[in-house]
This record gives sequence, structure tokens and C-alpha cells, in this order.
Amino acid sequence: MESDRIIIFDTTLRDGEQSLAASLGVKEKIRIARALERLRVDVIEAGFPVSSPGEFESVKAIAGEIKESRICGLSRALRGDIEVCADALKPAGDFRIHTFISTSDVHIHEKLRKDWSDVLEMAVDAVKFARRFTDDVEFSCEDAGRTPLEHLFQIVEAAIKAGAATVNIPDTVGYTLPSEFGEIIRAVFNNVPNIDKAVISVHCHDDLGLSVANSISAVQQGAGQVECTINGLGERAGNCSLEEVVMILHTRSDILGKKTGLNIREISRTSRLVSQICNVPVQPNKAIVGSNAFAHSAGIHQDGVLKNRQTYEIMTPESIGLTENSFNLTSRSGRHVIKHRLELLGYEESEYDLDEIYNDFLSLADQKGRVYDYDLESLVIPGSMGEAASYHLSYLNVSSGAGTIASATVALGQDGETCREAATGNGPVEAVFNAIDRITGRTLKVEDYRITAKTVGRSALGQVDIVVAYNGRSFHGASISEDIMEASARAYINVVNNIETADMVESMRKTAAVQSHAYE
Repeated sequence: MESDRIIIFDTTLRDGEQSLAASLGVKEKIRIARALERLRVDVIEAGFPVSSPGEFESVKAIAGEIKESRICGLSRALRGDIEVCADALKPAGDFRIHTFISTSDVHIHEKLRKDWSDVLEMAVDAVKFARRFTDDVEFSCEDAGRTPLEHLFQIVEAAIKAGAATVNIPDTVGYTLPSEFGEIIRAVFNNVPNIDKAVISVHCHDDLGLSVANSISAVQQGAGQVECTINGLGERAGNCSLEEVVMILHTRSDILGKKTGLNIREISRTSRLVSQICNVPVQPNKAIVGSNAFAHSAGIHQDGVLKNRQTYEIMTPESIGLTENSFNLTSRSGRHVIKHRLELLGYEESEYDLDEIYNDFLSLADQKGRVYDYDLESLVIPGSMGEAASYHLSYLNVSSGAGTIASATVALGQDGETCREAATGNGPVEAVFNAIDRITGRTLKVEDYRITAKTVGRSALGQVDIVVAYNGRSFHGASISEDIMEASARAYINVVNNIETADMVESMRKTAAVQSHAYE
């Protein structure tokens, strides 16, 4: 690795995903992993395999799918965790095991209820054991920002001696100031004798809004890897934002003298995809990827930009993949034009069904007249959200109005057969959900229902996001349509299909456990 190259370690699928209201399905995670691979992220932390059977299967699937980025799994400093992690990562061939243990006094005494000597011994044993499965082992000192420096020096040195190729210094609770965190990194470099044998990484949280500033401060003091997430997703206030730290390194390379290997033109698309799948909107004034990031409202600013964009733009929207629509897409546009436009937007043929997208496009074009890039992307993104469809919507009719009882008739297709049911509700949406419940035999508790306009104008597309509770877990479903009732029905069906997949995975796990027990 070049001395001026910063390794980008993305933990959207681990630290980011564990903070969501509803966990993602395998195919949703694979879509995000593919986007991260196109972004040319160096390391993708795919998950925490021991945490659940579904998480194990997701990490295993991603490990078998992604070829260009290094796949990593998280484990506690426990041999059982590490074995499960290695098993999930096997399909990748070359992979990284990331093992961690708390090192601050408050964590050791109050959470672990152990002594420092115990923690040091567990850390060394975990790294040595992980090296049995891979040469690429990363060790993290959880809550390093509040760890006494003499302890930090001791455990970093011991972890490297045990075989850790990367040692992570996390500001786990977002407590430190940039000058303070930079000084911690400088001190580690100056006081750990074998520091040259490992890459020093940082993983900063945003509790005080300083995660990006702390990460950049660490880079200035010699850190060679930054751990971050798309859109800053993560526990509590979130993690270091990938798009922000990468564009700082890119834009201010004159001062920092560092670079990444990322394809920054994929930043905008990856941000939108993650926001859509994870059901977490990006605030308009978010740096780099917010809708206002390249918007100019003040007359003075607009005048300056018209004369020279550099007057108020320190980077171009094109640099992160934002494009202008150079085609008039109408109902007269053919399939080849739609395919070409999707290619320009960065979508591969394997990511969508052209016939399905084209039919949806014609329907939308008939209503709107002209279809824009953001309309086209809205048709693509939800098209493959969730797991393989068990149920699909065949028919929908909704009746409601002032002084009437809302009713809905729904027909769902499954395995070549169609089932039709009607139901009433306090409103049209509840009537639709009740009809679907009758068909599927499930009664789901809706925890969150949200409608968002994804495009502009009176004929804007509306996205419906639903989170439901089922068997102690939360599941998310989403769909986009110009008809809100249709979007609501499809989003609810998306949830049902995700639940069906989760039930199938759990059933397979139990069957495998029974068979394993029988063989013993």
C-alpha cells in the first residue's frame, strides 16, 4: 500500500445496519455491498456473524458475491465468535477477521467486570486464534478515547506482536476533541515500539458532531485507515461519514497529502441507494450528498456561480456523480434509450428487469409527459428491494370518502395461483392492509408508516415506507408509485415477503440443528 494512500473501511452493513429500526434482508445487503464494491471501498465489514442466523447467512452471501473489496466480519474476543466469523467468511477466500474488546476503565470494570490483566490476555488470545484462519486480522481497543494511554500502548503492542495486521483506535462514544484524538494517535506512534508492523485505523462516532474532524486529525498524525459509513449511519448519532471524509481527502489533498482509491463518481448514487434501502432520509443540508449541497439560493451566490462555479463551489456536483438530464424521456422513448440512460446513471443490466422498468416508465410518462433521471432511478431502486417475491400484487381496488366506510379488494398471486379478499378499515390504507392480512394469514403490527415525495410536481412519485413488528423483530418494506394506495399495498407485501424469507431461514437453521444433533 502506498504511503500516501488511506484505506477506506466501510461498516455500513455492520455498525450502520445495527442502528436501523428494521434489519435488512440478505438481498438488500447484497445490493448495498455491490454498490460499495463499485465505489471501490477497500474493506467492507459485512456484519457480526455470531449475532443471529440471519446475520451469518448475510455475511456468507456477501463473502461469496463480492470479489474486488476485502470482506470483513466482526467478532468479540471469544474463540466461539471467531470460529463462526471465519466460517461465514469462507466463501471469500481471502478475508479479514475483526476482533475487539473494551479497554477503558469504565468498560472493563462496569461492563466486562474484569481486570486489566484479563483483558490483555483475552486480546492476545483472540488475535492469535484468529490468525489460524487468516493473515488479515484487525484488533480494536473499544472505547480507546477514554483508555489510559499506558494501557493503550501496552495492548496495541501486544496485539501487533500476536499477529494483528491492523489495530483500530476507536472513539467509540464520540467523546474526544480533534486535537485530543490526534494527540492520542501521535502518542501511540511514539510509544509503541512495533508500530511499524501494523496499520493504525480509527473508528469515530458522532455524539458531539466531531467524527469526521477526529478522523482527519488522526490521518494527519499517521493513521492509515479510516472506518466510516455511507451517510454517517451508525449507533446513536452515527459514524464518521464516508462521503465527507473521502471528499475532504480529495479536495484538500494540497494540505493533507493523502488520497483514496475510491471512484468518487459513485458517491451520490451509493448515498441514495443506502438511504432508500435503509429507510433513513438524508437531511437536505447534509454535506456532499444533501439535496441542498450544491444548491444556491442567494442572488449574489447565483450570480457568482453563473460567472464562475468556483466562486461558491469548492467541488463540482459531477465529481460525486450528479448528472444533468440531456435526454427528453417521454412515452415515445424506446427501450434502448431507457437502457442507455440507466447505463449513464451507473446501473448494470443485472440490477433490473428492462421489460418491467420500461412498462413502469411508459405508465409514468403517460401521466407526467416528461420523465427525469430522478424519476427513472425511483423506478429502479425499489424494483429489487426485499427478498425474492413470494406474494405479488395482481389486483387492487380501494373505495373511500367522507361519510363512507373505507373498503379494499386485493388479489395476490403466489406460486401461479391468485387469491382475492376484501376488507374494511378506519381508512383506505388500513382496509388494504386488512385485506392482505386475510390472504396471508398474518396480522402484523404497523409501527411506522411514512409517505415521501420522491420527485417533484403534482404528478410526483410517492414512496411508502412501512416498519412492522413480528415475533420480536422489526421488518421494513418500501415501494414507489404515482398511486399512494398501490405503493402502500406493495410496501406491505414487501414486508410480508421479508418475513416469509426470515421464517424460511429460521426453519432451515432449526432443521440443520436437529440433523446435526441426530448425527452425534
